[in-house]
Amino acid sequence: MASGFDALHDYLPARIGASAQVPWIPADTPGKYSKPLRFFADDRGFVELLRMDPGLAMPLHRHTGEVHAYNLSGTRQLCTGELIGPGDYVYEPPGNVDWWKIVGDEPMIALLVVMGAVEFLGPGGTVRQRATAQSQRAAYERYCRQQRRPPLDLTDR
Repeated sequence: MASGFDALHDYLPARIGASAQVPWIPADTPGKYSKPLRFFADDRGFVELLRMDPGLAMPLHRHTGEVHAYNLSGTRQLCTGELIGPGDYVYEPPGNVDWWKIVGDEPMIALLVVMGAVEFLGPGGTVRQRATAQSQRAAYERYCRQQRRPPLDLTDR
């Protein structure tokens, strides 16, 4: 029978993420950044911090899996008119379609757990772009190469 630290090994997390070591990755949209925390294996989803400046909008999109969003700072206004501020939590079920914008004077930072993909929609509901664990990881690795910094292994096994 194991004792001490060895006895706790089975109960410890597989990985502890040091988010201070992960850079904010700028998006194609100025004022929008992501900080990846975990990419789930088999393209199942990802966890990230999302930062957006006041006045920016998240365009119309659909979730193929569930999303959990916890606002850390700033305020966003959902397409339904609801205001989501610091400490507020939003659950979005698979298939949810929405858009939202950042309101107020403070950047919004939210912790997102995204299962599946985010599909950005165009006219007639056509999918214009998809954000997946694979695409988010590729953007992170590309940014690290450009900055000449080694990427951390953020992939779930």
